[in-house]
Amino acid sequence: MSIVELHSELTGPHGGAPLVLGSSLGTSLAMWDPQLPELSRRWRVVRFDHRGHGGSPAPTGPYTLAELGGDVLALADRLGLRSFSYCGLSLGGMVGMWLAINAPQRIDRLVLISTSSHLPPASAWRERADAVRSAGTVAAVADSVLKRWFTEPFAREHPQIVAHHREMLVGTPAEGYAGCCEAIAELDLRDGLPAIDAPALVIVGEQDPATPPVHAETIAAAVPEARLEVLDPGAHLASVERAADVTALITGHLSRP
Repeated sequence: MSIVELHSELTGPHGGAPLVLGSSLGTSLAMWDPQLPELSRRWRVVRFDHRGHGGSPAPTGPYTLAELGGDVLALADRLGLRSFSYCGLSLGGMVGMWLAINAPQRIDRLVLISTSSHLPPASAWRERADAVRSAGTVAAVADSVLKRWFTEPFAREHPQIVAHHREMLVGTPAEGYAGCCEAIAELDLRDGLPAIDAPALVIVGEQDPATPPVHAETIAAAVPEARLEVLDPGAHLASVERAADVTALITGHLSRP
């Protein structure tokens, strides 16, 4: 298994409890900008770019979820984090589940947003990877992806936010995006969910077409004592569209005794 040295940014008090934030497929650590001011008041926030995204290297794919999770553990080791809370959205949430299953001693608390433990059909993810590689740019799938990220009313009312995230998406290296698509194609964490012992919060948007609420319900039902929160309205990038509510849910979960 190869390990990539991830690009990351640290914010918040040096003595604060560590919180690692994992972003979605096709975004960078800037996806968490709406949450950063509040979270970094109390926690030592570590934002990172997945391999093939943002400022991280983009080795030739395909990638595996174990490699993506291994990258995060290597980052935590470099930062001297023996354990940490983890919050991830979409691909970031998949990595979070992998960490909680495979390195349970490292995860204090877990927040999973707009994600899934199994997202078939695998063929659709491989076809998306092929389309991006053939075109040499994520722009080949950008319009269809963006339609899933925000509800139509939000997109109409906030064109600058949509444009900002489109720029983030199309700026993702084609090989990095494709490699992560191939990791999602092989995703199946369902059997491991009952072994997760970190206190878990699962958040989903009611109108999320990418990972509909049934996926969150599956996770919350399988992870012992997990709590489910459904945001209505809300699509896939719930942390952007429902920024204040998601921030409040994260802080509330991390602050529980």
